[in-house]
Amino acid sequence: MRFKNSLSCFVLFIACALAMKAQERYHVQFSDYGAEWDFSYHPDSIINFDFDKRGQVMRGHTNNGITLPFEVSLLNQVSFQDNADVETKNGYKVFAININTLDEEPVLTKENYVDCYISIDAKGEFSNYDAQGQIRGRGNSSFKWYDKKPYRIKLNEKHKILGLDKAKKWVLLANYRDVTDLMNTFVFETAAWMGLPYTNHTRYAEVFLNGDYIGLYQITEQVEQGSNRVNINKERGLLLSLDLDDGPELSPDANDNFYTEVYSMPMCVKHPDEDDLTPARLDSIKKVFATLEHAIKAKNYQLADSLMDMESFIKYLQIQEFVYNVELSAPRSIYLFKDGDGKFFFGPVWDWDAGYDFDWYDMYTGHTYFKSYRETVMGSNPLKQNGNYRLAGFFTDLFACKPFVEKYKEIWSMYSDSIVSHNWAQMEKYLTYLNDGPLKRDLQRFPISGFDPATETAKMKNWLENRRDYMDNLIKNIPVPEEVVPIEDEEVVGTLTYNVELSMAAGYRQSVQVNVNLQEFCNLIGIPISQYDQNNIIDIVPLNADGTVGNNTANATYGAWFSSQGNTTGWGSDSHVYIEISNDLFNWTCGCHPEICEGGDEHTVSMQYQYQIGKTLKKVNVKVKFTIADDDDWWWHW
Repeated sequence: MRFKNSLSCFVLFIACALAMKAQERYHVQFSDYGAEWDFSYHPDSIINFDFDKRGQVMRGHTNNGITLPFEVSLLNQVSFQDNADVETKNGYKVFAININTLDEEPVLTKENYVDCYISIDAKGEFSNYDAQGQIRGRGNSSFKWYDKKPYRIKLNEKHKILGLDKAKKWVLLANYRDVTDLMNTFVFETAAWMGLPYTNHTRYAEVFLNGDYIGLYQITEQVEQGSNRVNINKERGLLLSLDLDDGPELSPDANDNFYTEVYSMPMCVKHPDEDDLTPARLDSIKKVFATLEHAIKAKNYQLADSLMDMESFIKYLQIQEFVYNVELSAPRSIYLFKDGDGKFFFGPVWDWDAGYDFDWYDMYTGHTYFKSYRETVMGSNPLKQNGNYRLAGFFTDLFACKPFVEKYKEIWSMYSDSIVSHNWAQMEKYLTYLNDGPLKRDLQRFPISGFDPATETAKMKNWLENRRDYMDNLIKNIPVPEEVVPIEDEEVVGTLTYNVELSMAAGYRQSVQVNVNLQEFCNLIGIPISQYDQNNIIDIVPLNADGTVGNNTANATYGAWFSSQGNTTGWGSDSHVYIEISNDLFNWTCGCHPEICEGGDEHTVSMQYQYQIGKTLKKVNVKVKFTIADDDDWWWHW
C-alpha cells in the first residue's frame, strides 16, 4: 500500500499493523532526494505512533523516550513485516542509517555523547539493525573545519553492523575533503591485500540525522583493542599512536601521552585505557618503546628486527609513500601495537585524505588533489631525507642498514605489479553503487563548486598508475649502503660555547648566525679535520635546560624554539628564541619572537651534535647565549 498526505489512512493502517503481533518488524518507507528509504524497527522498541497537531509529522515513540519524526509529505507507507533471514552479504552496496537523538539534541562536540536511536537498512544484504546507542563528533581538522561532520556511534550492546564483526564503537567518516570518497577505502583495501594486520573494512551508507539527510558516509571500525578489533591481550597488550594532536603539545592535560625518549615523537597510549594508566605504567611503556628507538638510532638492524615486525613496518612506509601521505611527517594517525612480550607491529592504517598530493594551501575549503605524482615524503634517498618533508629519524635511520634496504626493495617488488590493478578493481565494485545516486545526492547536500566525482575518480586512477611507475624507479634506485657499524657506546665529549647578539627589531630576520667552529668540533671528537665526514653526523638535537633531549620544533631539518627557561617549545606565548639548521650544519640561522622578547633579555640554549666514530656515538654540546639588543626603533622596523 502506498499513499501520501492522508492522515486517516495512516491511522487506519497503523492500527491494523499494531494488531499483527506475529510479525517481526515495523517498516517506515519514505521518499527524499529522489530516492526511496526503508527503515525497520523492532516492535519492542516502538511504544506507539502518532501525529503532530497539524498532521504534518508522523512520530514514532521509542521505549527510551526518543522520538522518530517522519514528514507526512515524504511518507510512502508504514508496514509490519518480516525481515529476510538470508544474507547475500554484498558489502559493496550503499546502505542507509537513520539516527535520532533524544529531544532532537544537536551533535556539536567530540567530547560528549548524545543518546540516540539507530536504525540501519542493510538493503537485504545483511540483517537490518535498530537499537539504542549514543553519538558524538570525532576527528580533528575534519570536525573543526568542515560543515559535513564525522561522527562516532556507540551501541549500548556489542553487535554486528552490516556484516562486520560485533563491537560497540563504530566510526562514520565524512570524507568531505575527498570528492571521490575512495581515498581511505583504496588504502584499506591495499593494506589488507598486502597483509597488514587488523586493517579496517569499508561500508558506505547514506545517513539521516534527526530527519535531515546529511550525506554519504564511510562506516568502519573504531581502532581499539578488542577481540574483533586489534586483538591483543587486554592486560598486557599495547596499542599506541604517534600523533601530534593527541601528544603532549596539543593535548597537554591528558595523562596518556609522552614524547618518546630517543626521537622525541608525540606518542599517545590508546590501550591500556587512560583510566588504567598510572604515571609508573606510562613511564614503563615509554621505556619499552625506547628500546626499539635505541636499536634504530644505533642502526642495529638485527636488534631492531627482533623488537619490531620488519615486514609490517616496511609495508606501512611503502603505503605512506605510495599515496604521498604527508601526515607521516607530523606525525599523525600512525598506529602500532604489541601483544605482551611479542614484537611491535605497525597498523591499523588510518586517515588518508591528506595524501594523493593534496593542495595544503587551500586546506580549509579546498578539494584539489593529484597535481603531481613525482612528489615524495622521504625522497629518493630516505636516509638523507631528500624528499619534501622532515621526518623523525625513527622512520628513515634503518635505510643505513643493507639488509633493511634489500628487504624494502624485495617487498615492493612483490606487490608493485598489481598494487593498482588489483585494488582499483575493488574500487570499481564500490563505484557500481556509489554512482547510482549516492555521490550525486551527497554533492547536492554539500555542494562543492567546480568538482565532479567522475572526473576526480578518473584523475585518481591515473595518478595512482603513474605513481606506481614512478615508485618502481624510485625504490629501485634507493642506495644500498655498506654494512653499518652498530653503535654500542655513547659519550659526551665536551661543550662549545658561543655568544650571539640578536636585534629585537629584526625579529625573525636576523643578519647574524651561530657559526660553529669545525676545527674545535673535530678536536673534541678526536679526529683531524681532514677525516671529518658529514655523513657520520647521526643527528643534531635540541636540549632542554636540564640536558635532556627536547623536541625539534623548528621549520628546518634540525632546531627548535626555546622558552624563557631554555626548554624546547613550539611557537607560541613562551617562544623566545629559535635555531634552525638545514644544509650547512655548522652555520645556524637564528632569531627571536618580536612580540615576546624585550631588550636586554638573555637566553641560554643548547643543541647537541651526535657523530659516530666506530661503534661509539660522540656527543658535542653547543651552548648559545643570546642577548637581545634594546632597539629604540623596534616598532618602526616591525
